[in-house]
Amino acid sequence: MNNQSQEMVDITHKNTTLRIALAQAIVKVSKPETIEAIKNDTVPKGNVFAMSKAAGLLGVKRTPDILPDCHPLPIEFTGVEYKIDGLEITVLFTVKTIYKTGVEVEAMHGASVVALNMYDMLKPIDKGIEIHAIKLLKKKGGKSDFKDTFRKDLTVAVVVCSDSISAGQKEDRAGKAIIKKLEKCNVKVNEYVIIPDEKDSIQQKVTSYQEQGIDMVIYTGGTGLSGRDVTPEALLPILDRRIPGIEEAIRSYGQGRMPFAMLSRSVAGTIGNTLVLALPGSTNGAKESMDAIFPAVLHSFRILKGARHD
Repeated sequence: MNNQSQEMVDITHKNTTLRIALAQAIVKVSKPETIEAIKNDTVPKGNVFAMSKAAGLLGVKRTPDILPDCHPLPIEFTGVEYKIDGLEITVLFTVKTIYKTGVEVEAMHGASVVALNMYDMLKPIDKGIEIHAIKLLKKKGGKSDFKDTFRKDLTVAVVVCSDSISAGQKEDRAGKAIIKKLEKCNVKVNEYVIIPDEKDSIQQKVTSYQEQGIDMVIYTGGTGLSGRDVTPEALLPILDRRIPGIEEAIRSYGQGRMPFAMLSRSVAGTIGNTLVLALPGSTNGAKESMDAIFPAVLHSFRILKGARHD
């Protein structure tokens, strides 16, 4: 007997995106008279299409009550269409939301409830009704839609800025969390170094990496408000351009998880074609910052290298 506890999938690290799913179900009746009764609105139980649509709208909102691993989520649009072809009625059920997880199951559940309600309404006049082909037709908005496959050869350096870690007084965890996330995104780390919180050292590192043609340099540490937190002061004067959207995404994502993220002075920008990121030095701060912007930030290399931006 399996004694493992049942848990819902953890989606707290995911970003919110527009999610769309289209599902179908096919209701097959056994005689033309049934189709005519539907068209002429003479089915004894009422208007089949209108009542079945209402049942589907109710059903889709109850999906997490029935399926234990489905997350409760805001249903922001539902659409039901019917197509009649001979003795077959195709139900097309669309669901949209802006959330962290997809709505494929909700759309399939909605289509199936519409089909079942049609069956229930039609069975007094047709004993040969069948339901077929409940399936997902298409979905949009998951991570596969935003996966960037343009570059497979990115070079990356991770730089830990910390007096105490560089002195051997503490162990680095933030830099390792960054490396772990990069590996999940199939990005290989070429350099991993630990330096003290010194403006000259911070500037020398990024200048050297940029001259070597390193694609991305990620700093962790020195973005807070203490007197030794000088990473932004070191980087801002030598950046060619800042990328405010990345900085905003990092802070917004973090603020939704803890109230002090607004105090971080994370920085993002470019020097030539090198992307430079300065992230918080705490392990959670670094990890959440990476979750906030990866893998989407890799799309920048399509643009930096002159690819057409569609």
